[in-house]
Amino acid sequence: MKVTDNLAAINEQIHEACHHAHRDPKEIKIVAVTKYVSIERAKEAIDAGITHLGENREEGLSAKWEVLGDKPKWHFIGTLQSRKVKNIIDKVDFIHSLDRVSLAAEIDKRAKRKIKCLVQVKTSEEESKHGLVPNEVLSFIQQLGDYSNIEVVGLMTMAPFTQDEKLLRHCFRTLKELQQEIQNQKLEYAPCHELSMGMSNDFTIAIEEGATMIRIGTALVGE
Repeated sequence: MKVTDNLAAINEQIHEACHHAHRDPKEIKIVAVTKYVSIERAKEAIDAGITHLGENREEGLSAKWEVLGDKPKWHFIGTLQSRKVKNIIDKVDFIHSLDRVSLAAEIDKRAKRKIKCLVQVKTSEEESKHGLVPNEVLSFIQQLGDYSNIEVVGLMTMAPFTQDEKLLRHCFRTLKELQQEIQNQKLEYAPCHELSMGMSNDFTIAIEEGATMIRIGTALVGE
């Protein structure tokens, strides 16, 4: 399938989900997850009108960035090792996987500008998932005030791959409640206006629960 056709179908689903939730579709950013596809396919996504691309490995991001440069906004969405920060810091617009103080310190040290970061939260019981548990998030964010090159623009979570709508809604709602708790703190460095949640299989539910960024791979660019 062409990316343009896939995008048209996704946009239709976004509009429907927003209609249900009384939201404006303009609030939703599609992050095309291009980690499994070629540079050509990523370019096709840009040509189709996608402005945000997501990669989960430093090598993949660097290879695509060499060809595509800053045409799209780049999102690093995978687990980020501190030693890899120096290789991506000049290329990325958003880091979705901030989950420890040592990583924050490395980002702050390497960055030459403010980096938009999302704190990764583990909202499910799955052992395989990374991130802070919900009751650690606020105190973690309060520790980030010393790092002038970090702006906490939001939170990110990965829900389990499941058809259980109740469980999905619980994961997404937990993140939304945390966001409101953080916004109530009125921290200048942590406006926390973004919620990165929802993927190809569950993005409509995520939108209904407050997502502002949806990370779409398979449904948009294919396997």
